Amino acid sequence: MKKLSVQDIEVRDRRVLMRVDFNVPINEAGRIADDTRVRAALSTVKFLLSKGARPVLMSHLGRPKGKVQPQLSLRPVAQRLQELLSAPVRFAEDCVGENAVAAGNAARSGEVVLLENLRFHEAETRNDEDFARDLAQLGDVYVNDAFGTAHRAHASTVGVTRHFEERASGLLMDKELENLGSLLYSPGRPFLAILGGAKVSGKIEIIENLIGKVDSVLIGGGMAFTFFRALGLDVGESLVEETLLDTVQAILERAKSSSTQIILPEDVVVADRFDAHAQKQEVLVTDIPEGWRGLDIGTRTCRRFAEHLESAATVFWNGPMGVFEMEAFAKGTRSVARSVARSTDHGCRTVVGGGDSVAAITSLDLQNRITHVSTGGGASLEFLAGKSLPGVEALSDARSAPV
Repeated sequence: MKKLSVQDIEVRDRRVLMRVDFNVPINEAGRIADDTRVRAALSTVKFLLSKGARPVLMSHLGRPKGKVQPQLSLRPVAQRLQELLSAPVRFAEDCVGENAVAAGNAARSGEVVLLENLRFHEAETRNDEDFARDLAQLGDVYVNDAFGTAHRAHASTVGVTRHFEERASGLLMDKELENLGSLLYSPGRPFLAILGGAKVSGKIEIIENLIGKVDSVLIGGGMAFTFFRALGLDVGESLVEETLLDTVQAILERAKSSSTQIILPEDVVVADRFDAHAQKQEVLVTDIPEGWRGLDIGTRTCRRFAEHLESAATVFWNGPMGVFEMEAFAKGTRSVARSVARSTDHGCRTVVGGGDSVAAITSLDLQNRITHVSTGGGASLEFLAGKSLPGVEALSDARSAPV
């Protein structure tokens, strides 16, 4: 997985076409609600500027489906990037064509160019060859620093690379590959994976790949109820993916004959309806009332998960333990977030990925107590599920050290 790094190529006086992930939330006033992803790219942009390069940045924002939508313009991101860099940022009104070429050619050393939303063109997601060729005209060397989109075979992540001899990873991409790679290839023991979220369907492949690789898989969130149903428990109105019951049973059987223990909740918070103001109570998983539904893990489970985390040497967490967006059902996710942070304090290597998990960490101001907060939820899951990431595979391999 060792890829050519931006630190290993000559960039002085060269246009560096760099894929970044500036897919940030924009509020109704047209302002960035959370600039975390912009800040994440700063280290590579600053590195390029310090080396005399002319960075030309490209990103998508939202899902405009091939149509120009002013509310999804990257112009507010250009303004914020300029504030954070304290350097001029030229904004190109399009990502290809005369305007983009002119902006790239006009940029001087010390300046940055940000292209307009790639997904204003349907050709981006189709990995269109002509569109990729047009993008390639804007740079002399290619860098991908958008791990969050590395699992997509789009024009800006795959097609464009065919037009460059040097295709390097950015500093953020380097960090992601190093931290996630260490989970698969050199984890400290015990190695725990915590998986949550509403549906087990999004996590099946990662669970299957981690059996035999991790010591324990702690399962929470709505996905736990498909496991309970597979074990023959009555789960009331809780979310169950009926078509996956046989698959889940097979996973449980396979885990029994492996070195991996699957740990399910002991108790859950149930509600009489899916509503922030619903009646709720904590019950054992064997005592879910008819007509009620599980929306969070319970107190006993929080304690049990915390005990497992106390002795862990490596932890990967993806997915909330309950309906985190509702205050009444956020306790379990927050408890796990604090337990993961405490593990880090005690020397455990912790990696957190996925929007809700990261949101829990940041809402509690715990991000500095996590070894690595991944910028790619879907990409990190596919990586740990053993899948190749097209955006990574398209990069040049690292050069061999001279003998």
